[in-house]
Amino acid sequence: MTEFQTGLYDAVKNIVGHSSATLAAIYTIGHIFIAMACTYLITGSTLELAVTNAIVEPCVNGVWFYILHRAYDSYRKDII
Repeated sequence: MTEFQTGLYDAVKNIVGHSSATLAAIYTIGHIFIAMACTYLITGSTLELAVTNAIVEPCVNGVWFYILHRAYDSYRKDII
């Protein structure tokens, strides 16, 4: 890894840490923008509909991801 990549990795690691909530929030924000672009470009829907879909669906997935990550961490601790 280059010095830039190492610095970027360390910065992200410091922001995210080991928090499931922070990781889920970052994932959800990225998912909102990706979902908006995909809905708008693939379906040709209005921008308002794409934004609505992009906010609702990733928020539900973000909660699901948080629950899944917490369950995985609990399971992983039980087997170590």
